[in-house]
Amino acid sequence: MLALTLVFSTNTMFSQGCEAELPGSANDSVSGPTINIFGYIQPQYDYFFTDGEQANTFRFKRARIGVSGKVLNKFSYYFMLETSPFIGSSGDAYLMDAFITYEADNWAKISLGSFKQPFSLDVTTPCHSLPTIERSIVADQLVAPQRDFGVGIWGGNKFNRLNYAVALMNGRGLGVKDDNVKKDIIGRVTYKVIRNLSIGASFRYGYPIPNNNDDDRTSFGGEFAFEFGKLLLQGEYIYDEGAYFAGAAGGCGSTPIALGEEREGAYILAAYDVTEKFQPVVKYEYFDPDVNIKDNLGYSERMTVGFNYFVNNKVRFQINYLANIETVASVNNDALLTQVQVKF
Repeated sequence: MLALTLVFSTNTMFSQGCEAELPGSANDSVSGPTINIFGYIQPQYDYFFTDGEQANTFRFKRARIGVSGKVLNKFSYYFMLETSPFIGSSGDAYLMDAFITYEADNWAKISLGSFKQPFSLDVTTPCHSLPTIERSIVADQLVAPQRDFGVGIWGGNKFNRLNYAVALMNGRGLGVKDDNVKKDIIGRVTYKVIRNLSIGASFRYGYPIPNNNDDDRTSFGGEFAFEFGKLLLQGEYIYDEGAYFAGAAGGCGSTPIALGEEREGAYILAAYDVTEKFQPVVKYEYFDPDVNIKDNLGYSERMTVGFNYFVNNKVRFQINYLANIETVASVNNDALLTQVQVKF
Protein backbone atom coordinates (compact mmCIF):
# COMPACT_ATOMS: atom_id res chain seq x y z
CA MET A 1 0.00 0.00 0.00
CA LEU A 2 3.03 2.32 -0.12
CA ALA A 3 2.12 3.72 -3.53
CA LEU A 4 -1.52 4.52 -2.74
CA THR A 5 -0.59 5.94 0.63
CA LEU A 6 1.87 8.37 -0.90
CA VAL A 7 -0.50 9.43 -3.68
CA PHE A 8 -3.96 9.39 -2.07
CA SER A 9 -3.05 10.89 1.29
CA THR A 10 -1.61 14.00 -0.33
CA ASN A 11 -4.39 14.36 -2.90
CA THR A 12 -7.08 14.87 -0.30
CA MET A 13 -5.24 17.57 1.63
CA PHE A 14 -4.58 21.21 0.87
CA SER A 15 -0.99 22.01 -0.07
CA GLN A 16 0.24 25.59 -0.32
CA GLY A 17 3.71 24.54 -1.39
CA CYS A 18 5.43 21.34 -2.48
CA GLU A 19 5.01 19.51 0.82
CA ALA A 20 1.85 17.67 1.82
CA GLU A 21 1.41 19.16 5.28
CA LEU A 22 0.80 22.82 5.90
CA PRO A 23 3.60 24.46 7.87
CA GLY A 24 2.52 24.76 11.47
CA SER A 25 -0.16 22.09 11.11
CA ALA A 26 1.26 19.96 13.90
CA ASN A 27 0.11 20.60 17.46
CA ASP A 28 3.53 19.98 18.98
CA SER A 29 4.67 22.81 21.24
CA VAL A 30 8.12 24.26 20.69
CA SER A 31 10.44 26.04 23.07
CA GLY A 32 12.53 27.59 20.30
CA PRO A 33 12.81 27.93 16.51
CA THR A 34 12.85 24.72 14.47
CA ILE A 35 14.45 24.17 11.06
CA ASN A 36 13.56 21.46 8.55
CA ILE A 37 15.50 21.29 5.28
CA PHE A 38 13.70 19.43 2.51
CA GLY A 39 13.55 19.14 -1.25
CA TYR A 40 13.60 16.83 -4.24
CA ILE A 41 15.11 16.50 -7.70
CA GLN A 42 13.48 15.02 -10.81
CA PRO A 43 15.94 14.33 -13.65
CA GLN A 44 14.25 12.85 -16.69
CA TYR A 45 14.67 11.80 -20.32
CA ASP A 46 12.08 12.73 -22.95
CA TYR A 47 11.71 11.12 -26.39
CA PHE A 48 9.27 12.59 -28.92
CA PHE A 49 7.77 10.58 -31.78
CA THR A 50 7.64 13.38 -34.35
CA ASP A 51 8.04 13.55 -38.12
CA GLY A 52 11.63 13.63 -39.35
CA GLU A 53 14.35 13.43 -36.75
CA GLN A 54 13.07 12.25 -33.39
CA ALA A 55 13.62 15.00 -30.81
CA ASN A 56 14.91 13.79 -27.44
CA THR A 57 16.51 15.41 -24.44
CA PHE A 58 17.76 15.01 -20.88
CA ARG A 59 16.56 17.64 -18.41
CA PHE A 60 15.33 18.40 -14.92
CA LYS A 61 11.57 18.50 -14.52
CA ARG A 62 12.06 20.09 -11.11
CA ALA A 63 14.95 20.62 -8.70
CA ARG A 64 13.75 22.23 -5.48
CA ILE A 65 15.13 22.89 -2.04
CA GLY A 66 13.41 24.53 0.88
CA VAL A 67 13.33 25.24 4.57
CA SER A 68 10.34 25.15 6.91
CA GLY A 69 9.80 25.26 10.63
CA LYS A 70 8.28 27.01 13.60
CA VAL A 71 9.42 30.10 15.45
CA LEU A 72 6.63 29.99 18.05
CA ASN A 73 3.86 27.52 18.81
CA LYS A 74 1.45 29.23 16.40
CA PHE A 75 3.86 30.85 13.92
CA SER A 76 5.61 28.89 11.18
CA TYR A 77 7.48 29.64 7.99
CA TYR A 78 8.01 27.98 4.61
CA PHE A 79 10.58 28.90 1.97
CA MET A 80 11.39 27.10 -1.31
CA LEU A 81 13.62 27.72 -4.34
CA GLU A 82 13.25 26.25 -7.83
CA THR A 83 16.72 25.63 -9.25
CA SER A 84 15.83 23.72 -12.45
CA PRO A 85 17.02 25.75 -15.48
CA PHE A 86 14.10 24.37 -17.49
CA ILE A 87 11.37 26.14 -15.49
CA GLY A 88 10.96 29.89 -15.62
CA SER A 89 11.77 32.40 -18.34
CA SER A 90 15.36 33.22 -17.35
CA GLY A 91 16.71 29.76 -16.59
CA ASP A 92 17.97 31.00 -13.21
CA ALA A 93 17.01 29.82 -9.75
CA TYR A 94 14.08 31.77 -8.34
CA LEU A 95 11.91 32.08 -5.26
CA MET A 96 8.86 29.82 -5.60
CA ASP A 97 7.13 29.70 -2.21
CA ALA A 98 7.74 31.94 0.77
CA PHE A 99 5.05 32.47 3.39
CA ILE A 100 4.42 32.84 7.09
CA THR A 101 1.53 30.99 8.71
CA TYR A 102 -0.34 31.84 11.89
CA GLU A 103 -2.35 28.89 13.17
CA ALA A 104 -5.18 30.34 15.22
CA ASP A 105 -6.70 26.86 15.39
CA ASN A 106 -7.38 23.89 13.11
CA TRP A 107 -10.06 25.84 11.24
CA ALA A 108 -8.13 29.06 10.76
CA LYS A 109 -4.56 28.81 9.49
CA ILE A 110 -3.70 32.22 8.03
CA SER A 111 -0.82 32.50 5.56
CA LEU A 112 0.77 35.58 4.01
CA GLY A 113 3.32 35.50 1.19
CA SER A 114 3.70 33.62 -2.09
CA PHE A 115 2.08 30.20 -2.42
CA LYS A 116 -0.06 28.00 -4.68
CA GLN A 117 -3.52 29.18 -5.56
CA PRO A 118 -6.06 27.02 -3.65
CA PHE A 119 -7.73 25.80 -6.84
CA SER A 120 -7.96 22.27 -8.27
CA LEU A 121 -7.08 18.84 -6.93
CA ASP A 122 -4.36 18.43 -9.56
CA VAL A 123 -2.68 21.76 -8.78
CA THR A 124 -2.79 21.47 -5.01
CA THR A 125 -1.34 17.94 -5.09
CA PRO A 126 2.38 18.28 -4.21
CA CYS A 127 4.50 17.98 -7.35
CA HIS A 128 6.46 15.01 -5.98
CA SER A 129 3.22 13.07 -5.34
CA LEU A 130 1.60 13.36 -8.77
CA PRO A 131 0.63 9.90 -10.12
CA THR A 132 1.86 10.90 -13.62
CA ILE A 133 4.90 12.89 -14.71
CA GLU A 134 2.78 15.63 -16.30
CA ARG A 135 -0.13 17.39 -14.68
CA SER A 136 -3.36 17.52 -16.65
CA ILE A 137 -3.41 19.89 -19.61
CA VAL A 138 -6.46 21.73 -18.28
CA ALA A 139 -4.84 22.40 -14.90
CA ASP A 140 -1.62 23.68 -16.47
CA GLN A 141 -3.45 25.92 -18.96
CA LEU A 142 -6.39 27.30 -17.00
CA VAL A 143 -5.06 27.48 -13.44
CA ALA A 144 -2.50 30.12 -14.31
CA PRO A 145 -0.65 31.56 -12.58
CA GLN A 146 -0.48 28.54 -10.28
CA ARG A 147 1.51 30.52 -7.72
CA ASP A 148 0.92 34.09 -6.63
CA PHE A 149 1.32 36.60 -3.81
CA GLY A 150 -1.49 37.06 -1.32
CA VAL A 151 -3.15 36.11 1.94
CA GLY A 152 -5.14 32.94 2.54
CA ILE A 153 -7.04 31.04 5.22
CA TRP A 154 -7.00 27.24 5.42
CA GLY A 155 -9.27 25.11 7.57
CA GLY A 156 -9.35 21.43 8.46
CA ASN A 157 -6.83 18.62 8.00
CA LYS A 158 -6.66 15.07 6.63
CA PHE A 159 -8.65 13.73 9.60
CA ASN A 160 -11.62 16.08 9.07
CA ARG A 161 -14.46 15.45 6.64
CA LEU A 162 -14.55 19.09 5.57
CA ASN A 163 -11.54 21.10 4.38
CA TYR A 164 -11.60 24.60 2.92
CA ALA A 165 -9.25 27.28 1.65
CA VAL A 166 -9.86 30.83 0.45
CA ALA A 167 -7.27 33.37 -0.69
CA LEU A 168 -7.05 36.97 -1.85
CA MET A 169 -4.19 37.27 -4.35
CA ASN A 170 -2.61 39.73 -6.78
CA GLY A 171 -3.45 37.63 -9.82
CA ARG A 172 -0.17 38.37 -11.62
CA GLY A 173 2.02 35.44 -10.60
CA LEU A 174 5.57 35.24 -9.26
CA GLY A 175 8.37 37.70 -9.96
CA VAL A 176 5.98 40.36 -11.26
CA LYS A 177 4.86 43.59 -9.60
CA ASP A 178 1.12 43.94 -9.21
CA ASP A 179 -0.04 46.69 -11.59
CA ASN A 180 -3.80 46.91 -11.18
CA VAL A 181 -5.91 47.83 -8.18
CA LYS A 182 -8.12 44.74 -8.32
CA LYS A 183 -7.41 41.42 -6.58
CA ASP A 184 -8.32 37.80 -7.34
CA ILE A 185 -10.38 35.71 -4.96
CA ILE A 186 -9.80 31.95 -5.11
CA GLY A 187 -11.32 29.18 -3.04
CA ARG A 188 -11.57 25.42 -2.75
CA VAL A 189 -13.60 23.12 -0.53
CA THR A 190 -13.54 19.33 -0.22
CA TYR A 191 -15.82 16.99 1.68
CA LYS A 192 -15.12 13.37 2.60
CA VAL A 193 -18.41 11.66 1.81
CA ILE A 194 -17.19 8.33 3.15
CA ARG A 195 -13.78 7.26 4.41
CA ASN A 196 -12.33 6.64 0.93
CA LEU A 197 -14.32 9.09 -1.19
CA SER A 198 -13.90 12.85 -1.28
CA ILE A 199 -15.53 15.40 -3.56
CA GLY A 200 -14.65 19.03 -4.01
CA ALA A 201 -15.19 22.30 -5.84
CA SER A 202 -13.02 25.30 -6.70
CA PHE A 203 -13.78 28.90 -7.66
CA ARG A 204 -11.78 31.89 -8.92
CA TYR A 205 -12.75 35.43 -9.87
CA GLY A 206 -10.19 38.02 -10.85
CA TYR A 207 -8.58 40.45 -13.25
CA PRO A 208 -5.65 38.79 -15.06
CA ILE A 209 -4.60 41.46 -17.59
CA PRO A 210 -1.83 43.93 -16.59
CA ASN A 211 -2.93 47.56 -16.18
CA ASN A 212 -6.54 46.55 -16.68
CA ASN A 213 -9.21 46.93 -14.00
CA ASP A 214 -12.18 46.15 -16.25
CA ASP A 215 -11.80 42.75 -17.95
CA ASP A 216 -12.50 39.93 -15.53
CA ARG A 217 -12.16 36.15 -15.46
CA THR A 218 -14.26 33.46 -13.78
CA SER A 219 -13.29 29.83 -13.21
CA PHE A 220 -15.07 26.82 -11.74
CA GLY A 221 -13.84 23.33 -10.96
CA GLY A 222 -15.26 20.04 -9.69
CA GLU A 223 -13.28 17.02 -8.49
CA PHE A 224 -13.40 13.62 -6.85
CA ALA A 225 -10.90 11.13 -5.41
CA PHE A 226 -11.81 7.54 -4.54
CA GLU A 227 -9.71 4.76 -3.04
CA PHE A 228 -11.00 1.19 -3.03
CA GLY A 229 -8.49 -1.28 -1.67
CA LYS A 230 -5.50 -1.08 -4.01
CA LEU A 231 -7.33 1.03 -6.60
CA LEU A 232 -7.21 4.82 -6.85
CA LEU A 233 -9.62 6.78 -9.06
CA GLN A 234 -9.64 10.53 -9.37
CA GLY A 235 -11.01 13.05 -11.83
CA GLU A 236 -11.60 16.72 -12.36
CA TYR A 237 -13.45 19.19 -14.61
CA ILE A 238 -12.49 22.86 -15.00
CA TYR A 239 -14.40 25.61 -16.82
CA ASP A 240 -12.96 29.08 -17.41
CA GLU A 241 -14.29 32.19 -19.14
CA GLY A 242 -13.45 35.81 -19.73
CA ALA A 243 -10.13 37.61 -19.96
CA TYR A 244 -6.77 35.84 -19.76
CA PHE A 245 -3.12 36.80 -19.94
CA ALA A 246 -0.73 34.43 -21.72
CA GLY A 247 2.22 36.09 -19.97
CA ALA A 248 1.11 34.40 -16.73
CA ALA A 249 2.44 31.17 -18.32
CA GLY A 250 1.30 27.63 -17.72
CA GLY A 251 2.14 25.42 -14.78
CA CYS A 252 5.66 24.04 -14.18
CA GLY A 253 7.10 25.45 -17.40
CA SER A 254 4.32 24.39 -19.79
CA THR A 255 3.78 26.57 -22.87
CA PRO A 256 0.57 28.68 -22.75
CA ILE A 257 -2.06 28.00 -25.44
CA ALA A 258 -4.15 30.77 -27.04
CA LEU A 259 -7.59 30.74 -25.41
CA GLY A 260 -11.05 31.75 -26.56
CA GLU A 261 -13.76 33.44 -24.52
CA GLU A 262 -14.85 30.12 -22.97
CA ARG A 263 -12.62 27.09 -22.38
CA GLU A 264 -12.83 23.81 -20.51
CA GLY A 265 -11.18 20.48 -19.90
CA ALA A 266 -11.21 17.39 -17.74
CA TYR A 267 -9.33 14.23 -16.87
CA ILE A 268 -9.89 10.90 -15.18
CA LEU A 269 -7.08 8.81 -13.73
CA ALA A 270 -6.79 5.27 -12.40
CA ALA A 271 -3.87 3.73 -10.51
CA TYR A 272 -3.59 0.25 -9.03
CA ASP A 273 -1.08 -1.19 -6.55
CA VAL A 274 -0.04 -4.51 -8.07
CA THR A 275 2.53 -4.75 -5.29
CA GLU A 276 3.71 -2.36 -2.61
CA LYS A 277 6.28 -0.98 -5.04
CA PHE A 278 4.72 -1.34 -8.52
CA GLN A 279 1.79 0.86 -9.57
CA PRO A 280 0.43 0.99 -13.16
CA VAL A 281 -1.30 4.26 -14.07
CA VAL A 282 -3.65 5.29 -16.88
CA LYS A 283 -5.10 8.76 -17.47
CA TYR A 284 -7.47 10.12 -20.12
CA GLU A 285 -7.89 13.86 -20.57
CA TYR A 286 -9.20 16.46 -22.98
CA PHE A 287 -8.76 20.21 -23.31
CA ASP A 288 -10.80 22.64 -25.42
CA PRO A 289 -9.25 26.14 -25.53
CA ASP A 290 -12.34 27.62 -27.22
CA VAL A 291 -15.67 25.84 -26.77
CA ASN A 292 -17.41 28.24 -29.17
CA ILE A 293 -15.43 27.11 -32.21
CA LYS A 294 -16.40 23.84 -33.88
CA ASP A 295 -13.50 21.71 -35.12
CA ASN A 296 -11.03 23.84 -33.20
CA LEU A 297 -7.45 23.01 -34.17
CA GLY A 298 -6.41 23.61 -30.57
CA TYR A 299 -8.73 20.91 -29.18
CA SER A 300 -6.71 17.98 -27.86
CA GLU A 301 -7.11 14.65 -26.13
CA ARG A 302 -4.41 12.61 -24.46
CA MET A 303 -4.07 9.11 -23.09
CA THR A 304 -1.22 8.58 -20.64
CA VAL A 305 -0.16 5.01 -19.85
CA GLY A 306 2.71 4.11 -17.57
CA PHE A 307 3.79 3.01 -14.14
CA ASN A 308 5.40 4.14 -10.90
CA TYR A 309 8.02 2.05 -9.13
CA PHE A 310 8.66 3.01 -5.50
CA VAL A 311 12.04 1.90 -4.18
CA ASN A 312 10.92 3.42 -0.87
CA ASN A 313 9.12 6.58 0.21
CA LYS A 314 12.08 8.71 -0.97
CA VAL A 315 12.96 7.20 -4.36
CA ARG A 316 10.55 6.71 -7.27
CA PHE A 317 10.90 5.74 -10.94
CA GLN A 318 8.23 6.81 -13.45
CA ILE A 319 7.69 5.87 -17.09
CA ASN A 320 4.83 7.46 -19.06
CA TYR A 321 3.78 7.14 -22.69
CA LEU A 322 1.73 10.14 -23.84
CA ALA A 323 -0.55 9.35 -26.78
CA ASN A 324 -1.75 12.73 -28.05
CA ILE A 325 -4.97 12.59 -30.04
CA GLU A 326 -5.92 15.40 -32.44
CA THR A 327 -9.48 15.14 -33.75
CA VAL A 328 -9.21 17.83 -36.46
CA ALA A 329 -5.70 17.52 -37.94
CA SER A 330 -3.50 14.52 -37.18
CA VAL A 331 0.00 15.33 -35.90
CA ASN A 332 2.76 12.94 -34.89
CA ASN A 333 3.60 14.22 -31.42
CA ASP A 334 3.42 11.30 -28.99
CA ALA A 335 6.09 11.20 -26.28
CA LEU A 336 7.83 8.79 -23.93
CA LEU A 337 8.87 10.32 -20.60
CA THR A 338 11.08 8.66 -17.98
CA GLN A 339 11.89 10.18 -14.62
CA VAL A 340 13.73 9.40 -11.41
CA GLN A 341 12.77 11.27 -8.26
CA VAL A 342 14.71 11.53 -5.02
CA LYS A 343 13.29 13.34 -2.01
CA PHE A 344 15.22 14.46 1.03
